[in-house]
Amino acid sequence: MKASALLMSSAMLLGLAACDTARQQQESGSQATAERVSSATTASMEKNGIRLTPFTDSPKNPEAQLQLKSPATGSTVPSGSVSFDYDITNFQLTKMTGGMHSEEMANSEKGQHIHNIVDNEPYTAHYTTEFTKPIADGQHVVLSFLSRSYHESLKHRGAYDLRVITVGKAPATPLNADLQAPHLFYSRPKDTYSGKDAAKVMLDFYLVNTTLSPEGNKVRATINGTEFMLDQWAPFMMEGLPAGQNTVKLELVDASGNLIPGPFNSVTRNFTLQP
Repeated sequence: MKASALLMSSAMLLGLAACDTARQQQESGSQATAERVSSATTASMEKNGIRLTPFTDSPKNPEAQLQLKSPATGSTVPSGSVSFDYDITNFQLTKMTGGMHSEEMANSEKGQHIHNIVDNEPYTAHYTTEFTKPIADGQHVVLSFLSRSYHESLKHRGAYDLRVITVGKAPATPLNADLQAPHLFYSRPKDTYSGKDAAKVMLDFYLVNTTLSPEGNKVRATINGTEFMLDQWAPFMMEGLPAGQNTVKLELVDASGNLIPGPFNSVTRNFTLQP
């Protein structure tokens, strides 16, 4: 009996060892595949001295959720400052985001926050779940999303909200905004960068109801007249930009390079770099 028990125990240990070896080999293979994918997705593009490098290694917050409680979708609010009220779970406003990128690009000393974008105009950053913001009378498209402290957007479905609101008296002609259509919103760069923040400047945008791929839709980014075709939704590090005013134009285009119809799918912004 003892011999039989010893034989059975030895067989079980050998089986567990074999399973563990197989699991380690599988994990090693998976890690190697992930490294190859990561290497492929971080390839730089360079033209006319401007280098764009995508990055996908920021701290992940897949459980982070943002919900805009008010103003409600389709609601009408009084003229003047509009009150916004959010519920946020699994994401801490005002916390400094970790990771290497917090040290190599412009980083808000106030920490993580909400980007609030009205009609694809430059965003306002907010560090509390309740705030007021002046908005002109009329109908408006409001995009809100969670942002890391260095202004990189969280891009999963639960991290954003898109809706139409009316401020003051409704216009005679209602806003024709199809929220189910593909939309491109501009986020960064913005305003002025100086010192070390001017060496590496992040390009970040927000997509709704569309994906990017080498065979499908893309974002055409024209930086100081130099065109780059972006086939992945990721933030990009821009290097080699000159001091002074710089210009970025973003366009959401189809597989043939044609602009996809939409009120926000072509946008041009200026920003400034100082020594």
